[in-house]
This record gives sequence, C-alpha cells and structure tokens, in this order.
Amino acid sequence: MTQNIHTPSPVFCALDTPDLARAESLAAQLVGHVGGLKIGMEFFYAHGSAGYQAIAAHQAPIFLDLKLHDIPNTVASAVRALAPLRPTLLNVHAGGGAAMMKAASDAAKEAGSAAPCMLAVTVLTSLSEADLHDMGVAGTPEEQVKRLAALAHANGMEGVVCSAHEIEILRAEMGPDFKLIVPGIRPAGSDTHDQKRVMTPPQALQAGADILVIGRAITGSDNPAQAAQDIAASLAKI
Repeated sequence: MTQNIHTPSPVFCALDTPDLARAESLAAQLVGHVGGLKIGMEFFYAHGSAGYQAIAAHQAPIFLDLKLHDIPNTVASAVRALAPLRPTLLNVHAGGGAAMMKAASDAAKEAGSAAPCMLAVTVLTSLSEADLHDMGVAGTPEEQVKRLAALAHANGMEGVVCSAHEIEILRAEMGPDFKLIVPGIRPAGSDTHDQKRVMTPPQALQAGADILVIGRAITGSDNPAQAAQDIAASLAKI
C-alpha cells in the first residue's frame, strides 16, 4: 500500500536548484499554494538526505525525481535506501526494462504504508521524434510512450511521467487509476525553454493529468507564491 497522493492542488512545483537556501526559501513561500514540491537530481546530488529532510520539514508532499536507471538489483537497493525519506512519489526510467521496474516496485512495497507511489519516466519532454530516431527508436514519441507505459503498468509501476500530449491516449488505454504526472506545463504566454511538448495547466488537467509539474513559471517569478496562486485560479475556472 502506497502513500495517498491526493492533494488539494494538482500542482507540484519543481525546485530545480542546487542552492539549499534558495530551495528552502521557495518551499517556505509555496507551502499552501501548491500541492507538493519536486526535488530533482541537482538538489539531491548536492545535499543528499539532509537537504531532502530540510525541504520535507515544510510538510509538503515530495516527488523525488531521481529517474533511477541501472540493473534491477542496484535500482531495488536504491529504492530501499530512499524509502525511509518517505517521498510521496519516486521514479525510475521505463527504459531500464521490465525486470528493473518490477524490482523497484517490489522494493518499494517493502516499506508498507510508507511506500512511495512508483512512477516510470517514459520519454523525456525535451525529446522530439528526430531525437528518438537518432537513438534508434522507430516511430513517434506518442508510440514510444504508449509502449513504455504498458510495460510499466505490467511491471508494478503505479503511473508514468509523460508529456501533456500523451495524456488523453494514456488515460483511455490505462484507465482512471493509473497516475499521469506531467512536466512541461507552461501557463499561457510563458517561455517553453528546453521543453518541446508542452501544454497549459488547464489544458493538461482537462485532458486527464493527475499531477502537473511546474517549475520556472513559478520559481522564476519575482513573487513565486503569487505565480502559484495565479495558476490555481486558472485551474479553478475549469
């Protein structure tokens, strides 16, 4: 049994910074205005479990976005090592294959009620069809996402990380309980930066997303709390 990921807001803010003071400041400003916080590689590699706990002290659900990808035994051991931190969400790369995802899922279940919701990253939102072809992957990003999502579901993953443009097809194929966590979300008029498959928050939520991961549109604002409130207001109109 995993932790409950239902939050008052579907927005998780990405604290994509290696700066501990900056991350703590953002967390303090945003608690109560977002549904949770995302901690990524750059922060966790810089500050480890102590830095994680400093952010967790603000009492917001945390998506620990480490995209684990290695042989099954190593990934399972990593999940066991991370589970005591009690992240609400934890992810692996679906590209690691069926055995790796099954090992990660089984390791997470050992944590009982403290188990994180295990997710598989399908295709990074920075990748285009041409990028996939360069890597020897035939077909479109949507086709690859569908293949990997089905593999993830069959091997114990409770949801996937996908782009907004795969939400509707995955919701139709995977059913209502499979979690869809969607980065590359940009409020109308925002810079897309290095994301190639993006959508606005209302569009993504209407399409069937469970969690919207939003970073620079909030953290790059002069007033992050207000930016988060503005996004919440746009979602309330749906």
